[in-house]
Amino acid sequence: MIRFNAFEMNCVGHQSPGLWRHPRDRSGAYNTLAYWTDLARLLERGGFDGVFLADVVGLYDVYGGSPAAALRHATQVPVNDPLLVVPAMAAVTEHLGFGVTVNLSYEAPYLLARRMTTLDHLTSGRIGWNVVTGYLDSAARAMGLERQRAHDDRYDLAEEYMAVVYALWEGSWDDRAVRRDRAAGVFTDSSRVRAIRHEGPHFRVEGVHLGEPSPQRTPVIYQAGTSPKGRGFAARHAECVFVSGPSPQVIAPRVAALRQAASDEGRAPGDLLIYALATLVVAETDARAQAKLAEYRSYVSHEGALALMSGWTGVDFSTLDLDAQVRHVENDAGRTAMDNVTRADPSRVWTVREVAEHVGIGGIGPVFCGSPATVCDALEAFVAATGVDGFNLAYVVAHETFADVVEFVVPELQRRGRYPTAYRDGPLRRKLFGRDRVDAAHPAAGHRHASGAA
Repeated sequence: MIRFNAFEMNCVGHQSPGLWRHPRDRSGAYNTLAYWTDLARLLERGGFDGVFLADVVGLYDVYGGSPAAALRHATQVPVNDPLLVVPAMAAVTEHLGFGVTVNLSYEAPYLLARRMTTLDHLTSGRIGWNVVTGYLDSAARAMGLERQRAHDDRYDLAEEYMAVVYALWEGSWDDRAVRRDRAAGVFTDSSRVRAIRHEGPHFRVEGVHLGEPSPQRTPVIYQAGTSPKGRGFAARHAECVFVSGPSPQVIAPRVAALRQAASDEGRAPGDLLIYALATLVVAETDARAQAKLAEYRSYVSHEGALALMSGWTGVDFSTLDLDAQVRHVENDAGRTAMDNVTRADPSRVWTVREVAEHVGIGGIGPVFCGSPATVCDALEAFVAATGVDGFNLAYVVAHETFADVVEFVVPELQRRGRYPTAYRDGPLRRKLFGRDRVDAAHPAAGHRHASGAA
């Protein structure tokens, strides 16, 4: 089966800078509940695994040394909290999953653990957490720091952070702690609840988890880093991994490396689902789809696209000539975006102009354009060439892009036997992996309450 997530963000435009100006685009209504509930109903009708909600803390101020371009073009600013739209979407759906991005660098683990438990309850176990450590110095300054931690140091922090939240989710409350015994007047058996105690280089935590056990306890863990440090983190912790790159030549080696790293950690092949970024532009015929894509491109903000790329890479693209070749730079921003347009595919040389054109529609992933048959052929070929399990689909025009996928692509994939026709019942982890709780090989399992069920 080929799996779909919708790649969204609680902002304007997300991965297609400038397209908020399109007359049919709805992303300017991102700050209304109707925007999110309509999207949720649409995605569930299309059988999507979930909506993957990106987030960023801080502004894209690398381009030109100022946030002016990002503000002018709505380049992921303004941006609202991704967690707060989840209950509204959950209320109008039964099966759709929700992968929410939270930057652990600026969140106390004790409080984040409670928020995730709350969302797992309110969604009946349909919550996942995309674990990120951030890449913008503007976020660090806004949080009172001089700059963000070094790239690899952020993953060291993340390792300790995960140990804390796993202990809270899995080890504080026994499965039988909550009795709800009206006759005896006992809601919780205190003998089945314990405080967790952690003391490490970054965190000191002593306390009882504030929430009672939720359907999944630990949310489904998502991760998006493919640097060596990020790959190691994903191999240990992630259940779903998001990879991005412009071509199979870039994606295939990353998928193989992730699967090998997970195997080295003792995990089974089916313990890791990998989704690649892609954008689909589809219509009844190839000609109509190409015309639609040409119309979309007329709205792209190239400056907004370069503001995005500058933030992702830490390189000020405003200082480069549009026809200059993009050369690799090593810094403490994200590593993957720079690799995508420099050394990931030695056969491809990118100019700044080409980066702006490419990023302007759907970010750094490929764009598949054509009739339903043409697009589905391309999706199947990409899966065969890379070994991914599915796609995180970016949109160009909200919600038109996803509506076209539901109308045209999903039925064609189902006709080919490559797309589910019904959801599996139960929490998100059961829908994806056939179980409600993390498996015994996952590091979270090692923190389970001594008297709790396996």
